[in-house]
Amino acid sequence: MRVCVIGTGYVGLVTGVCLAQIGHQVLCVDNNSAKVELMQSGQSPIFEPGLTEIMHSAIESGLLEFTSDLAAGVAHGEILFIAVGTPALPTGESDTRYVEAVARGIGNHLNGSYKVIVNKSTVPIGSGDWVRRIVIDGVLERQEEILGFDVVSNPEFLREGSAVYDTFNPDRIVLGSNSQKAIELMQQLYAPIVDRKFAADPSLPAIPVVVTDLSSAEMIKYAANAFLATKISFINEVANICDRVGADVTQVAKGIGLDSRIGNKFLQAGIGWGGSCFPKDVSALVHTANDYGYDAQLLKSAIKTNQNQRLIVLEKLQQVLKILKGKTIGLLGLTFKPDTDDLRDAPALDLIAQLSRLGAKVKAYDPIISPGNPHLNSSEVTITGDIEQLAHNCDALVLVTEWQQFRELDYLQIASKMTTPIIIDGRNFLDPKTIVAAGFYYIGIGRCSNSVGIPKPILSNPQNYTISDNSLKVPVA
Repeated sequence: MRVCVIGTGYVGLVTGVCLAQIGHQVLCVDNNSAKVELMQSGQSPIFEPGLTEIMHSAIESGLLEFTSDLAAGVAHGEILFIAVGTPALPTGESDTRYVEAVARGIGNHLNGSYKVIVNKSTVPIGSGDWVRRIVIDGVLERQEEILGFDVVSNPEFLREGSAVYDTFNPDRIVLGSNSQKAIELMQQLYAPIVDRKFAADPSLPAIPVVVTDLSSAEMIKYAANAFLATKISFINEVANICDRVGADVTQVAKGIGLDSRIGNKFLQAGIGWGGSCFPKDVSALVHTANDYGYDAQLLKSAIKTNQNQRLIVLEKLQQVLKILKGKTIGLLGLTFKPDTDDLRDAPALDLIAQLSRLGAKVKAYDPIISPGNPHLNSSEVTITGDIEQLAHNCDALVLVTEWQQFRELDYLQIASKMTTPIIIDGRNFLDPKTIVAAGFYYIGIGRCSNSVGIPKPILSNPQNYTISDNSLKVPVA
């Protein structure tokens, strides 16, 4: 099938590349000519495991092309994906100006053939009819007859760092439309994925396809992300209670996760969720509820809990180091999750800002983030080139992102470089006994020392630092 994907951000590029990989003729459109040239040369503007390899393959096969010409894209595609950004506004609602511009542009360039216009962007509930109206307005601007097209909502459920895998192995595909013709074309488009022809395990049953109306499809996307975010906020609240009563949240999560009604996913306590989806989508759903006269108190509480959770690390650092002014704190990882270069709404950004405000010197190391990143303020944080530079003269380390390589570091060597070998495991990712054996004082999230059988080590400068046996049980503001 002939497919046009408009917008080559995270969702658009992954969607276009993967659809080309399964055999469709894909033309990706972006209004950034420099970005288009980069992609035409076979380079991906984003970091996503496996994406560059299949991008090269699809380009070489002639199934994937890039252009900045929207008219060419509209003419090419039977199916037109709108995959532009919908960032959050200060009010919490989604900024839909880019979706509006693309919808109007499609209307300006529609030709005589039937088109399916697909909302792949995460858009406010009710946007399907809104997009249809804008496309019609674009057609009318040309003073021509309204040509045949239908709008479909096809939300994405991609996890950054696993997006290629998720595209070929989705839990479900959601299609929302009032047009049977449009639904049938979308089912034809996704047939190779539904039949698991590109799946990791082709022997599994076919992928479920949920066919519904436009508004329900849009709500499914928001409800899914809001539920997962709330689940994380819940386990983080449980972790904070565990800190006070001497329980181990990792064992609590294991115990409740074995309940089939709960499940074990998204029960990893830590310093909170971030990224481009959860914060934006939960806030947008709260805003939509307000628009319709409903106060979404549970969702508001999930957001507030997440905001507070980012400060837990500061309180733990203050408990062991007392005054942070003049101390040097090293951050292990910066991105909001591993296997991505995404810093949008990453907890690390709040940590850096607050530590700097308190007078601490902040250093950071991340496998993918380099100095000069536009999301980082160079006056607040120094990006180091390796772990040893990070550890040198540090008073404490904080594990912020659970990159796999951080489990395999030589912590004995790292401890020898530090002023005091203290580590805050902000993701409960490291093995406490291994870290303590290397000479560190280990502090997790919701993991009392006694609950995991960790002996209290002797710090290198005991005359300067005193650690209480109750260091993990302090009141949280």
